[in-house]
Amino acid sequence: METRPPLPPFTRETAIEKIRLAEDGWNSRDPARVALAYSQDTRWRNRVDFPRGRAEAQAMLERKWKRELEYRLIKELWAFDGNRIAVRFAYEWHDDGGQWYRSYGNENWEFGADGLMVHRYASINDMPIAESERKFFWPLGRRPDGHPGLGELGL
Repeated sequence: METRPPLPPFTRETAIEKIRLAEDGWNSRDPARVALAYSQDTRWRNRVDFPRGRAEAQAMLERKWKRELEYRLIKELWAFDGNRIAVRFAYEWHDDGGQWYRSYGNENWEFGADGLMVHRYASINDMPIAESERKFFWPLGRRPDGHPGLGELGL
């Protein structure tokens, strides 16, 4: 049986660990790697996309990272209970015309006993920003330990 620790029910510490693992995965911008955190029958709501199953989620991520360039993400715990975690996040990216954006949102996650995410409901808003307004400057990939979180950045 495929498992993805930490497993529910979550404590504050394991919820924070689960969130950081998700953030690290998404910052890799590797759709195949990210998709492995989701159950085969996962169900998402992500803007106008409603992927059903791991393969559709992976395809959505492939499209996403072709459009959202130099993507850098920070996720933060909002709440947790049992097998559910609520997250707030912000990420920065630019389009192929060079326009920068900061995307803000919230996600509600539900996990199976195996630690794979079965439901992901995201609400996301994009705000155009000037390049000079950017706050996420680490090299592409994992956010360095010690880098300020959303609260510390005033987001």
